[in-house]
Amino acid sequence: MTSPANVELPCILSIHVPDFETFAQAHPDTQFVDVLLPDLLSTPRGKRLKIDALPAVYAGAFRLPGSIFAMDALGNTVEATGLGFDDGDADRSCIPVQDSLVCAPWMDEGVAQIQVSMADHDGTPFFGDPRHVLEQVTARFADLGLRPVVALEIEFYVVDPRRTRHGGIRPAASPGKSARRSGKQINSMARIEELSAILAEISRTCEIQNVPATSMLAESGPGQYEVNLRHVADPCLACDHVIRLKRIVRGVFLKHGLHATFMAKPYAEEPGSGTHIHVSLLREDGCNEFASESPEPNEALRHAIGGLADTMPESMLVFAPTANSYRRFRPECYVPLAPTWGLNNRGVALRIPADTPENRRVEHRVAGADVNPYLLAALVLAGVHRGITHQVEPGEPVNGNPYRDCAGTPLPTNWYESALAFERSGFISEYLGTHFQQLFATTRRAELRAFDNQVTPLEYDWYLTAG
Repeated sequence: MTSPANVELPCILSIHVPDFETFAQAHPDTQFVDVLLPDLLSTPRGKRLKIDALPAVYAGAFRLPGSIFAMDALGNTVEATGLGFDDGDADRSCIPVQDSLVCAPWMDEGVAQIQVSMADHDGTPFFGDPRHVLEQVTARFADLGLRPVVALEIEFYVVDPRRTRHGGIRPAASPGKSARRSGKQINSMARIEELSAILAEISRTCEIQNVPATSMLAESGPGQYEVNLRHVADPCLACDHVIRLKRIVRGVFLKHGLHATFMAKPYAEEPGSGTHIHVSLLREDGCNEFASESPEPNEALRHAIGGLADTMPESMLVFAPTANSYRRFRPECYVPLAPTWGLNNRGVALRIPADTPENRRVEHRVAGADVNPYLLAALVLAGVHRGITHQVEPGEPVNGNPYRDCAGTPLPTNWYESALAFERSGFISEYLGTHFQQLFATTRRAELRAFDNQVTPLEYDWYLTAG
């Protein structure tokens, strides 16, 4: 399923040459550099190199196999993609992402890290790299004289690194404490204080890595937290920040003997973890295209909402990419079940937050914490673009409880339906490319089949003596 020669791709990738001397002078104790390439599920893949290999990385000499983008969650290559043995498991050049060379201070070995993106054999962007998919969608707004502005919020749980006797998980005790968290305590300052030193270290590390974390809060579940990132007028950079943030959070908690997970639904009876993305559009004069003195959305925002709602069902496989993702979708759990919208309403899929006119935006609240941020941003921006260019009307807003008061068509909230809608979608093909559409659907279907082939202990408990 490699991209054929007659498929039009963007211009040749450029290589940004850093000031090695400046970095070396600022960080003389650096011994290693982790070269990171996020896969389809945004799991960082790559290699650790000696720091003296960094000039070769910037010269385009660092390579990784294209099969990185053909992996399931366990790291198995899905051969049906054509990127495994059919492709010779071929290596491709990986080009540094601009300004991504940063220190990783939670590791004591003097480690830096740098993010890369993959080029194809002819030097063009590799079709399977989600970062390039987002770049192609973002480029469409230039013809409209608009520039997308994006901000993301990510939720996660802190859990005990030791599994229970039955293989489950449990909330972690605070360092130096024996009691474990329980109950729902959203916005609890006591739970911030419990992990104050760790959260402060995460904040300092974000500053070191230029990740614009603006706030942290205790979410509803026991040991659940959220980090908010400042908006930037570069969707790829906003998603780069998410990749760094997740590694920071995992790394700092691990340093303190705790485990942070971005699993969408780690506990059956507790709230799931989501990724919310805020989007607005800047005109060439620097003004917000969505700005309006009226609380009601203006024409551009209304059409953007219409496009997002209209394309949401066929985008669900990206918003919810794993078996666990779909366990989030329950009534009155702050997870939308239909493509609804409303003003200042956290129960809808598309929320218009209460803010000043110049900060008017739409918040997309569907995706789980396990989403690939580049693909999330790509499909949200694609929906916005479709809505504006096709003048899609969104229907009426929801003013009350969307789980009770909305009679709209529900979203596909199981893996099979989402995969089918994604595979059949002309919208997905148009904006993400047919070859990427096939690649992503093939890896998700392979993982779905592997997951469904497992016989669980619960099935023995329920069915062993039945019949």
